[in-house]
Amino acid sequence: MLRAAFTEHPASVDETYPEHMAMASAFGGRLILAGLACLAHGIFPFLFVKTGGNAVAALHERMVTNRRRHASGRLAARASAHAAR
Repeated sequence: MLRAAFTEHPASVDETYPEHMAMASAFGGRLILAGLACLAHGIFPFLFVKTGGNAVAALHERMVTNRRRHASGRLAARASAHAAR
């Protein structure tokens, strides 16, 4: 039961626990840096004008759009493999 707590969600996004930990850590680091840029932008509006928005767009691309493309490819590959049987 404890193992499932660490593996269920990563498996649902087709990742192992270490892969998921690395990806989530990379996202978290990027969000922290973007958040600091946004705070600096609040004080100095001429700095980091597009940094926060660019970070959000890039993370969305990696997390949502690419995952959908990756999932579509997996489904097509599974259907093809199943049809070949």
